[in-house]
Amino acid sequence: MDLTARLFAEIAARRDSLIALTQDLIRIPTLNPPGRCYREICDYLSDRLSAQGFVTALVRAEGTPGDSEAHPRWNLIARREGPRPGDCVHFNSHHDVVEVGHGWTRDPFGGSVEGDQIFGRGACDMKGGLAASIIAAEAFIAACPDFRGAIEISATADEESGGYGGVAYLAEQGWFDPDRVQHVIIPEPLHKDRICLGHRGVWWAEVETKGRIAHGSMPFLGDSAIRHMGAVLEEIERKLYPLLATKRTAMPVVPEGARASTLNINSIHGGEAEPEPGYTGLPAPCVADRCRIILDRRFLIEEDLTEVKAEVTGLLDTLRDRRPGFDYTIRDLFEVRPTQTSPDAPIVRSTAAAIERVLGRVAEHVVSPGTYDQKHIDRIGRMKNCIAYGPGLLHLAHQPDEWVGIQDMADSALVMALVLADLLG
Repeated sequence: MDLTARLFAEIAARRDSLIALTQDLIRIPTLNPPGRCYREICDYLSDRLSAQGFVTALVRAEGTPGDSEAHPRWNLIARREGPRPGDCVHFNSHHDVVEVGHGWTRDPFGGSVEGDQIFGRGACDMKGGLAASIIAAEAFIAACPDFRGAIEISATADEESGGYGGVAYLAEQGWFDPDRVQHVIIPEPLHKDRICLGHRGVWWAEVETKGRIAHGSMPFLGDSAIRHMGAVLEEIERKLYPLLATKRTAMPVVPEGARASTLNINSIHGGEAEPEPGYTGLPAPCVADRCRIILDRRFLIEEDLTEVKAEVTGLLDTLRDRRPGFDYTIRDLFEVRPTQTSPDAPIVRSTAAAIERVLGRVAEHVVSPGTYDQKHIDRIGRMKNCIAYGPGLLHLAHQPDEWVGIQDMADSALVMALVLADLLG
């Protein structure tokens, strides 16, 4: 029996283990925020992978955003060396999940199985992908014990809140240095027949307009920051949104609407603070002296970040020149430049060949509308040979009754195992 046939058999034999592993991971409620059960899931995975001959390390990202004694940012890195020299293939999955939210009809942390689906928060994003990568590695090692190089599996913190307590920290510490890791697959839920080459850029900023407080019965004695912000929103509608609609990228971003530049006004806060729950009184009659909005600007690889910011500041400066009393401040919150791995990169070619062998169709190259941890592997780790590939349907992420397909996980695990066979076998 050749290696490919052995891998098919090994993955098929591990179907029940794949289901049970996914259920176990879902049942550990690694909610972010605040960062619960991070050590618990790392310990669970360390025990499992150590039993398979992996050398494991638990790394706390001390001092990163969110890290505290109550909620330490724990990460797991497991490495299995082959008996012969060669490259290292690294599977990186985040272990944190977003809040549960409302609308569930099943236990969010129950891991229930119904037909071909496993339900639970994080099933799709991305504990199903984490489980598939582990099963792929175990199957490959069983089928090819004399493999070349090394296999690494990581479970990392805080991807849902920027990745600074996870992959960013590990990259800063050298874990993704190209001298020790040569190929990276991030099993995000981007469909089992798609290879995600990268993502658009993002710039978050807070814009604050300033006013002057006065009695609400004599607003002419004050200056409403909310009215000033209304003028900002009007200019954004009139000038900025039409401009962004004209910007298109050659990147294969999905869905189609995300191939243009986009802007979302994430929130707006002005005037008096929201009353505490249960408060039954009326607000005080005051003119708002402050108003803030959060801008979430997604930009294209063809755009320059300096120009992206100048589009907003230019609009604000124009308002300041022509609108009496108008003043503002702007504060950067978060920025990530776009990234895209070459379609000719070794990890892309190998994964594409495996997808075609398993699914019988040509792999689609896509780019994500939002960012994920590839940004840190690329910019900090200087590791360009990186993709996202994994089971699950992206539109199910963060939704109530989130689920992942069992057959999708099995197929993706087989694809990942074939990639290992190609690069290390």
